[in-house]
Amino acid sequence: MSESLRIIVLSYTKYGESSIVLHTLSEECGRRSFMVRLGKKTTTGLFQPLNILECVYSPSRHGPLSTAHSFTSPYPLHGIRTNLRKNTMTLFMSEVLSRTIREGELDPDIYAWAEESILALDTLEGTFANFHLWFLLELCKRVGFAPSEEELSPFAGTNLQEILRINRSSLPETLLLPLSGAQRSEMLRSILNYMEHHLQYPLKVNSLEILREVFAAQ
Repeated sequence: MSESLRIIVLSYTKYGESSIVLHTLSEECGRRSFMVRLGKKTTTGLFQPLNILECVYSPSRHGPLSTAHSFTSPYPLHGIRTNLRKNTMTLFMSEVLSRTIREGELDPDIYAWAEESILALDTLEGTFANFHLWFLLELCKRVGFAPSEEELSPFAGTNLQEILRINRSSLPETLLLPLSGAQRSEMLRSILNYMEHHLQYPLKVNSLEILREVFAAQ
């Protein structure tokens, strides 16, 4: 029996000449992968990092992966897709989500928060260079790390007070904080180190250097 599903795209892996394995996050299925057959109406352009899509999926009769098809986009995310910096940020965010949330994990609250965060980034105008710092600290809270001064202190170095300030701030307050590109880069590495300590494995975020280069001058 086929079912409708709203998903957040995390990434995809090529599978043969005309298929991909699509890695997703959804409210109903959590972190889950689907087999997708590509065609004229289903191209890889649909599956950019953190795209929000609606689809239909059917349980597989011959293998471990269900098949997803009939994709539509309820939110085109024009504010993200027309902005190089926002696109780079979503690449980074999707990688962190992929490495933090394990296949098969189910938490509807994380999906709802992730979708809300993506839509917030899409609509932001003006400066948004601190968004990913807020996103990482909020993700820590969602997966149960609950960052505190005592826990962050061994990782934060000279930026402890700035990280704590973001940890206590709303998104609008965070976006107004005056941080240099160098500060932002150091704080980002500190938060990732803190996350790796709790996860007990390295995150290995490949887009980290690209993110640093894109936002270095801001």
